[in-house]
Amino acid sequence: MQAQDKPATPAAAPTDSIKFESLTHDYGTIVQGADGKCTFSFTNKGKAPIVLNDVKASCGCTVPEWTRTPVAPKEKGTIKVTYNTNNVGAFTKSITVNSNAINSPVVLTIKGIVTAKQ
Repeated sequence: MQAQDKPATPAAAPTDSIKFESLTHDYGTIVQGADGKCTFSFTNKGKAPIVLNDVKASCGCTVPEWTRTPVAPKEKGTIKVTYNTNNVGAFTKSITVNSNAINSPVVLTIKGIVTAKQ
C-alpha cells in the first residue's frame, strides 16, 4: 500500500446536540445599577460528553461564566451572564456558545431597557 492509498484519518466528529431551555433572556425594564445576572441552562441531548470550548459576549458590558467540565449525556450545564446595568437605554446583546456539539455555535440573547435611578 502506498502513502496515497492509505485511508484518511477522520477528523473528530461533532457529538450530538446541546439543547438550551431558552435562547433569550428578557430583563424587561430594570433600574440603572440593578442586578444584571441571568442563567441559561442547557441539556446534553447526545450520547457523548459536551464540552463548551468558548463562550464569548458581543461586548465588554456582558460577562459570561460557564460550565468548564464535560457535560455527560442527559445531564445539564449552565451559562451565567452578568450584564452591566450602568448605561441607561434599551440593549440587546449576544453570547456565542462554541462547543463540540453538532449544532455549534449557539447564539444566546439578552435584552431589556435600563431606566435612570430616581
